[in-house]
Amino acid sequence: MANKVVVTGFNMLNALGLDWEESWKNITGGKSGVKRISLFDASQNQTQIAAELPAGFSEKAEEIIKKRISKQMTRVTQMCYVCAIEAVEKHGINFENIDKKRVGVIIGVVNTGDSSTEQGTDSKNLIIKRMNNAMSAWIGMRYNIEGPNFTTSSACSSSAYAIALGFDMIKAGRADMMIVGGADSILNKEEIEGFNELYALSLANDKPEKASCPFSKNRDGFVIGEGAGIMILESEEHAKARNAKIYAEMANYAFLNESYNIMAPKPDGEGMAETMELALKNAGLAPNEIDYINAHGTSTMLNDMYETKAIKKVFGEYAYKVPISSTKSMIGHTIGAAGAIESIITILSIKDGIIPPTINLDEPDPELDLDYVPHNARKQDVKVAISNSFAFGGHNAALVFKKY
Repeated sequence: MANKVVVTGFNMLNALGLDWEESWKNITGGKSGVKRISLFDASQNQTQIAAELPAGFSEKAEEIIKKRISKQMTRVTQMCYVCAIEAVEKHGINFENIDKKRVGVIIGVVNTGDSSTEQGTDSKNLIIKRMNNAMSAWIGMRYNIEGPNFTTSSACSSSAYAIALGFDMIKAGRADMMIVGGADSILNKEEIEGFNELYALSLANDKPEKASCPFSKNRDGFVIGEGAGIMILESEEHAKARNAKIYAEMANYAFLNESYNIMAPKPDGEGMAETMELALKNAGLAPNEIDYINAHGTSTMLNDMYETKAIKKVFGEYAYKVPISSTKSMIGHTIGAAGAIESIITILSIKDGIIPPTINLDEPDPELDLDYVPHNARKQDVKVAISNSFAFGGHNAALVFKKY
């Protein structure tokens, strides 16, 4: 059980880029990817803005996915597949030299995105398009991977759970390498209407780039984002044996179910605090060893207030010294993909010594008084960082990453 779990590859697609390099450049540049919705006519929806993938995604997918296969995939599955292939190939992983029975795939999936926005669904491909396990299955088939292969679903923490379960597989000696992450897009009329009924989405249609404003006094709900995030986890021993580049160590994690309310978190962030405390305990770390927190930071009234209270409860006076940021201010809330995308951002902050900003923090909420790294990225050495995911249903996750 002593074998370290390390990160040897990653990739992400989101509103600010179709690969991790472009995404990271724009995230550290404090850019907003939120615009008016173009994927369908949203003029009858209350919310008409989102953080869509850049327009070039379809062309990129056509280059990577064989035409026959692409017809059996939703756009969301294509996002996941493209992201995974580039994560593998950009990091030079050759599965012909690896025991494929010791490699697995776990993907966080809320749904496959076969909604009113999806094109080309018919009776020939409907079942395959809608299979929740399709994302992990297609990735496995691409490389003839024969190890554990499944999906996990826990709303906005789905891909954080996938990463943590991959960690467990390696720690328990059941696998040498795990491809983990998630993908999502809920950009369709019906889901936007549903979230509007819950008063969860921002209505700032006249100023899209300012709409996602976590920790701000004028926040009025989250902005939907879409995208995918994939990480390669590996045992340290296996990574060293194949001379892999190691980007970070995954120190540990915590899951906690609040069992309180299907939508709202426990008052005063009690469940959020317990999740972070358990993650630190599992990683054998003291609160003052954390150099950065990538917050769940949704730009909703309750999440931002309770997450702030939870951080104060866990970190005490040190809460005022630890930098915290919400990258959802730039790329929106990518739902099932959020845990993976934000974990990759957390790893990049460790790798490059850059803490991404919380943009749009023009008028801070006076009750929220921590260091949210407003407006601009910050150069700072990051040795240990936490990525938080808190989901509907009370499914909480906190992942801890360390400099290797």
